[in-house]
Amino acid sequence: MVAGLERYSRQILFHGLGEAGQRRLRASRVLLCGCGALGSAIADSLTRAGVGMLRIVDRDFVELSNLQRQVLFDEDDIAQELPKAIAAARKLARINSDVVLEPIVADIDPTNIRQLVEGVDLILDGMDNFETRFLMNDISLETGIPWIYGGCVGSHGQTMSIFPGETGCLRCLVDGVPPPGTTETCDTAGVLGPAVNVVAALEVTAALKYLAGRRDLIEPVLTVVDLWDLSLRKMNVSKLRERGECPACQQGVREWLAGEKGSRSTVLCGRNSVQITPAEKLRLSLPDLAEQLQAAGTVSCNAFLLRLKVAAEGLQITVFPDGRAIIQGTDDVAAARGAYARYVGH
Repeated sequence: MVAGLERYSRQILFHGLGEAGQRRLRASRVLLCGCGALGSAIADSLTRAGVGMLRIVDRDFVELSNLQRQVLFDEDDIAQELPKAIAAARKLARINSDVVLEPIVADIDPTNIRQLVEGVDLILDGMDNFETRFLMNDISLETGIPWIYGGCVGSHGQTMSIFPGETGCLRCLVDGVPPPGTTETCDTAGVLGPAVNVVAALEVTAALKYLAGRRDLIEPVLTVVDLWDLSLRKMNVSKLRERGECPACQQGVREWLAGEKGSRSTVLCGRNSVQITPAEKLRLSLPDLAEQLQAAGTVSCNAFLLRLKVAAEGLQITVFPDGRAIIQGTDDVAAARGAYARYVGH
């Protein structure tokens, strides 16, 4: 075994990968969008497998309800009020110091997606919403960078590998964001931890094939799994692109990348929370803001976020340096915007 690859000896022994595949994997660069349930399991597996660089982007912070299924986090991360991307990178660095980790605390939107995909070979889906997935689909088609779609709710999930110009894209499969109340969410169906791990494993396996140079082994299928029922279906999507007139991959429409679709106020799944994003990114001094808010409630602050608890209103407001905030204690967008205006003031 060549020096530097001993860590991956058992993986190299696997006939589908080998030493050449491992070397290609070590030279690869991956963008992981989201580091919650799916994302943390994906990040853990890719880091242990020896991907060269992993850029982790997530907008959120660690909470107690995450620990049931989000494998990289623990109670100490909650006590330290850490963003998920930061907490994940700290854990992963202790698992494999060979991997270059780039944690980014941000909401993925049309203003930053081009920079986030710069220099990567593959985009992986760890998200919990279709708005961001359609944006990922647009940037994939725009740049030619493949991406792997995945989602999970309840005990079931699905995944599909998307290669621009070769396969159908997400909009070939789903024309737009499903209307409220028409699909299950984590609010209505919950999430089973083992189901998340299975879907993450399917995504990672496809990623390993692609990054190791075995693109030919990735089937043109939508894989649908239900762990509670122990069922797995593979739906052939090889003709998906040819069947329709997809506005994204056939007509070149980039509504999400252009910012024509999407919302700056988002109700967060299962959280009784609303995310507020200013029209333009700010550069807040969190210590200065913390001082201003001392009389408004209980304030805590670290290098990554500021948290204000307003007991009288039953609200917890978490503010990030770019001005984005998560308002907990309401799922009313208007009420959340009002609280943002009162306390952040922008």
